[in-house]
Amino acid sequence: MLRYKTFVPLVAAAGLAFGAPAGAEPTAEVLHWWTSGGEAKAVGELKNSFEAQGGTWIDSPIAGGGGDAAMTALRARVVAGNPPTAVQLKGPGIQEWAEQGALNDVEDVAEAENWNGVLPPVLAEIMKYDGKYVAAPVNIHRVDWMWANPEVLAKAGIGAMPTTWDEFNAAADKLMAAGITPLAHGGQPWQDATVFENVVLGVGGADFFRAALVDLDQEALNSPTMVAAFDQLRRMRGYVDPNFSGRDWNLATAMVMNGEAAFQIMGDWAKGEFLAAGKVPGEDFLCAPTPGNGFVLNSDSFTFFKVSGDDNIAGQKLLASLIMSPGFQETFNLAKGSIPARTDVALDKFDACAQRSHEDLLKATEANALVPSMAHEMAIPRSVRGEFLDLVTEFFNSDMSSEDAAQRLADAVKRAM
Repeated sequence: MLRYKTFVPLVAAAGLAFGAPAGAEPTAEVLHWWTSGGEAKAVGELKNSFEAQGGTWIDSPIAGGGGDAAMTALRARVVAGNPPTAVQLKGPGIQEWAEQGALNDVEDVAEAENWNGVLPPVLAEIMKYDGKYVAAPVNIHRVDWMWANPEVLAKAGIGAMPTTWDEFNAAADKLMAAGITPLAHGGQPWQDATVFENVVLGVGGADFFRAALVDLDQEALNSPTMVAAFDQLRRMRGYVDPNFSGRDWNLATAMVMNGEAAFQIMGDWAKGEFLAAGKVPGEDFLCAPTPGNGFVLNSDSFTFFKVSGDDNIAGQKLLASLIMSPGFQETFNLAKGSIPARTDVALDKFDACAQRSHEDLLKATEANALVPSMAHEMAIPRSVRGEFLDLVTEFFNSDMSSEDAAQRLADAVKRAM
């Protein structure tokens, strides 16, 4: 059950506190692509919260992982002058819509509820345009996770999760010698890019990651450090099974779960697969950050489009307040497998992996080692990201040299900018 007591008075008075017209009945049409499993359950919690506060929720789900179909529908709606009230949107896509003048801000809600004081600064900036909040984050997914089957590790004499890529390579070599697939992987571009960016973090550290994958610095992209990252990625290509091509990520997770492989490198949505199967963290599966002493951030959020009408404006303000309320952040993320975007939400009900993620998030924020994910559309525009995915996947499936890969990556990024 949601714990509303801490925020009901505030949202109930939204019309006064946030400048919404008095007497307006909050209404929100919400466009999203959470249509299955825990995702549908999670967005259902938001719908229930909104309706519990007297709002009218109009659900507009559009199936399709990654949201490509939803973005096509959104563009058509905006062109027709009939945008939804709120849209599931993330990363630079938020700023791209804002630059077109398509968004409303909810800065009055954010100021009243001190969003700046409870969000990691890196995430807060992604939610803003021209210094004002135009989106509200519902969660934080950590991308730099390594999952493992402890029984499989024990069979190969591996007693601890690796903390460096050299340790990972040594463990993988032991597994290979024991006839065990070291790395469960799905050969899809975004999965290749997920492994790649985690390797970049581990080889170069957070500052190099930021320079190469966020700031798109040409010197960093075509540097000896990037060559070393491609060398490690080439090494890891040898640790996957022959049937990896085209495999969905959750099937790779199942390989670890079923003892067919030892490790998977994937964001914490993989944890949902283990938990759904009744597996216990620390006993049936292990979680540890990939090497790098950083934190690669992915976050789902809702963005508020330029709508008219008192009811719709009131709906946006109520929705923004609910999304950022501690009670909803707890309930949503327990359903989604992620951790709250707010750093002040108690994690008593969360599993050990989530608690580790929260602790590391705070440490990374303090150490300036929190970086937005390139692979998961938090760092760079889609067009530039596409160049990364194309090149990394070509490298992973060919005998391209690491030196050529770094040079070609730098050239491709330069052309796309």
